[in-house]
Amino acid sequence: MSGADINDGAGHREHTGFIKRPAGFINIAIMLILAVVCVFLGIRLYMARKELARLQTRSEEAMAFYDMYGDGANAMKDPSEDGRYDDMYTADSVTVSKRDKSGNYARDSYDSEGSIYRNSDIRKVYLTFDDGPSSNTGRILDILAENDVKATFFVVGKEEEEYQALYKRIVDEGHTLGMHSYSHKYDEIYQSVDSYAEDLSRLQEFLYDITGVWCRYCRFPGGSSNTTGQVDMHELIDYLNEQDITYFDWNISSGDASGGYISKDAILRNCLDTLSEYKTAVILMHDASNKNTTVEALPELIEKIKAMEDTVIVPVTEDTEPIQHISNE
Repeated sequence: MSGADINDGAGHREHTGFIKRPAGFINIAIMLILAVVCVFLGIRLYMARKELARLQTRSEEAMAFYDMYGDGANAMKDPSEDGRYDDMYTADSVTVSKRDKSGNYARDSYDSEGSIYRNSDIRKVYLTFDDGPSSNTGRILDILAENDVKATFFVVGKEEEEYQALYKRIVDEGHTLGMHSYSHKYDEIYQSVDSYAEDLSRLQEFLYDITGVWCRYCRFPGGSSNTTGQVDMHELIDYLNEQDITYFDWNISSGDASGGYISKDAILRNCLDTLSEYKTAVILMHDASNKNTTVEALPELIEKIKAMEDTVIVPVTEDTEPIQHISNE
């Protein structure tokens, strides 16, 4: 027998095995229940973290939208009231610009505009940032400073005090300040030569008042090859020539102009895959509050460019031979 017999004094006998077994079953059941509870809590914790990540992403998107448009009341005001615009540039504007996306213009630009560098052993890389200043500008400037690199910023007009400090910092730290447009409102600035001139002049005066720099470099919203406006781009180029203003396009795009998400790795590939094909490489990037992966990619991008033989990273200067999608001659 597996258990001892016990006499309770009244002639009844009990088996001790039946006392021990229920206790063992209870212990096993408790352990199983605890295991199930742990698994359940682990799953709930995983789901909670996943939901938190989703909410953080949504929060960043909302902050980016607010940073670009302001609150609903201000967004509908006339631009002259507080400097906000109901359709201030977003990356989607470039997506629908109908410019030639085949990449052929990059080769043509190099062949026609970059011949001066054919016999040079030095590759010049220009890091250019459109649409700033933004909440990411400080981070970009920090990275450039840490790597002792100068870049070029084609900025828009933002009158808030925190942005004015960033215009000044761009200049004070030795970077090139260029003009993009004051409002970046395609439907207005591309109506006529006069409307474009008015917008650009407003930005030029605005930047001079803040920084003391009279800007002589610009980049058309959407590039010189965009076809969104009612005015012939050649007429705008003639206007710039008359004002002694040089415009710059690009021959390498980081891909961050898209309104959708683009990963850090994709940005790096877009910037680096064809860079070795050019002696003059002008890289298009964007400085906006929703371009976090652009900022994340920047340190590695600079590191890899510096590691290339006979390659330097330089800002746009009066000696820079511009990459242009449309010839200004």
